[in-house]
Amino acid sequence: MVHSESRPNNRTAAAYAAAVARYFDMHPQNPAPRAVGQVVDLVRGDGLVAYPTDSLYALGCRLGNADGVERIRRIRNLDDSHHFTLVCSDFGQLGQFVQVNNARFRAVRAATPGSYTFILPATKEVPRRLRHPRKRTVGVRIPDHVVTQALLAALGEPLVSSSLLLPGDEEPMTQGWEIKERLDHVVDAVVDAGDCGTTPTTVVDWSDDEPVVLRRGAGDPSRFE
Repeated sequence: MVHSESRPNNRTAAAYAAAVARYFDMHPQNPAPRAVGQVVDLVRGDGLVAYPTDSLYALGCRLGNADGVERIRRIRNLDDSHHFTLVCSDFGQLGQFVQVNNARFRAVRAATPGSYTFILPATKEVPRRLRHPRKRTVGVRIPDHVVTQALLAALGEPLVSSSLLLPGDEEPMTQGWEIKERLDHVVDAVVDAGDCGTTPTTVVDWSDDEPVVLRRGAGDPSRFE
């Protein structure tokens, strides 16, 4: 069980730091625009949300929410070398935050949207706290999930994210109600759109000239081997 943590001091974030997380039950193929807008308002107010993707549930906050990033670190017990992922709406948005040469462009474009996370050299648009301290890289991905895409379209920027696998758990949670029960006092909202499965993304490190598959997951790794 993850225990309660201290809440942010700024007044905007504090407005959303209720004793319990808000719960949004969304249709996986036709999410209600009003509910999507309410979740996005929470994110813009520096809230931290648990939300579905095409590969596991994830924790996410807006790009400028430094406190949200630290809350994710505490919930997941992550160190400073962890690669956070910028979950982007499309390739155009992804290209603002990572450097892609012609080879990367063609390969990543062909594999997205989908269950891949790519580790690539970060541009100056990525805050320093999100870049790998030595490699100056960041994870990026474009999910193939209707609810995630609706949230990203309404937000207009990437979600800084990390897969929702809690310390000590061998398997990720797949049900929104379970996430609500366990993280009720450490996140500001839970978006439930049904079971996301237990298979994580395939992770491809393309920080050097050739891609290296770091983790075999839901995306077919053969195209990068």
